[in-house]
Amino acid sequence: MLNQATPFRSPQGRFRQSGSTLIEFAIIAPVFLLLMIGIIELSMAYFANLTMQHAVREGARYAVTGNSDLDSASSNQQRYQAVIQKMKDSSMGIYDKVNPVITVNGVSGTSAGMFGNAGDIVVISVAYDWKFATPMMAAFYKDGKSSNVVAATMRNESFGGL
Repeated sequence: MLNQATPFRSPQGRFRQSGSTLIEFAIIAPVFLLLMIGIIELSMAYFANLTMQHAVREGARYAVTGNSDLDSASSNQQRYQAVIQKMKDSSMGIYDKVNPVITVNGVSGTSAGMFGNAGDIVVISVAYDWKFATPMMAAFYKDGKSSNVVAATMRNESFGGL
């Protein structure tokens, strides 16, 4: 005997909605994936910026202490090459990926004496372009690159021998 409280439903009502979930997923999935890829790419660009800022800060700190022990030319130790090496070591590989342009105290170059003497202000600035991997993010930036500049300013410590 049928229960009179529950109405009888035909099987056709159940079959009418069986493909709607698949269609909804097909509509939403591309939008969701594009959003996730955009978030990941912006996160990578932000990570690169923070890493380069850290590397420049470490390089500036190394420069103002008068150190030059990281320079590969041990007979002619140059602070500039040592500072560059310190930045490379502190950048977790990002330095080589972004191909930066380094400016020290407003001068681009490789002069060993460009960091000044004890008590002088040292400004190290690094400009680089972050290239986005996907065309979706590249559409928001000119040539698919985000131009960035990071810098550190410190006063040279008292050091001897240089």
